[in-house]
Amino acid sequence: MDNTFDWASGFTSKELRKLRSMKNPCGIQKFLDDAPYHLADTAWSPRRVLNEETAHCCEGAIFAAAALRANGYPPLLLDLEADRDTDHVLAVFRENGAWGAIAKSNYTGCRWREPVYRTLRELAMSYFNAYFNLRRERTLRRFSLPVNLKRFDRQNWMTTDKPVWFIVYHLFDIKHYPLLSKAQEQRLHRVDERLFQAECLGKALKGSGQ
Repeated sequence: MDNTFDWASGFTSKELRKLRSMKNPCGIQKFLDDAPYHLADTAWSPRRVLNEETAHCCEGAIFAAAALRANGYPPLLLDLEADRDTDHVLAVFRENGAWGAIAKSNYTGCRWREPVYRTLRELAMSYFNAYFNLRRERTLRRFSLPVNLKRFDRQNWMTTDKPVWFIVYHLFDIKHYPLLSKAQEQRLHRVDERLFQAECLGKALKGSGQ
């Protein structure tokens, strides 16, 4: 826990109890899995996500980072960068020296990762096969190092009523590292119908009420 900044002061006692009741990364992932995916162009704070109980990818990761902090972990985000596709954001954590991830996604395989990955690159590559666009191209290309969100404490990123676009813009600006060589990129195959349908299971669509 941080002693230099009272990050918890913006939450009510009820909100803190709810965050801490999640207990661990798996409990946080369950909250995100139970929350409907929404498609609005928003940047809600973790407090707003907690109360609305809905989120998209980036909001889900930022929420998960806050919930990790409430349960004794550093609030870390990692950004996955794609070509001809949208980026994906993960809240990452370490247990027994290995990396795992919590994520909210509209696609089946781009969510939770058990803490079994020795390096961040290895963790990022675990998303490669299921990361594709609607043209069925495998699109994941780069990953960032973790960003500790305590850097935004003075902007009250956990509890503000204002959008937290400043976190999103920071992820755009940080250095990303390539996952594939150019030769590998040129030899990639499109995903087949079975994988495409499996990844789209339960997908929220515009006008679906989610």
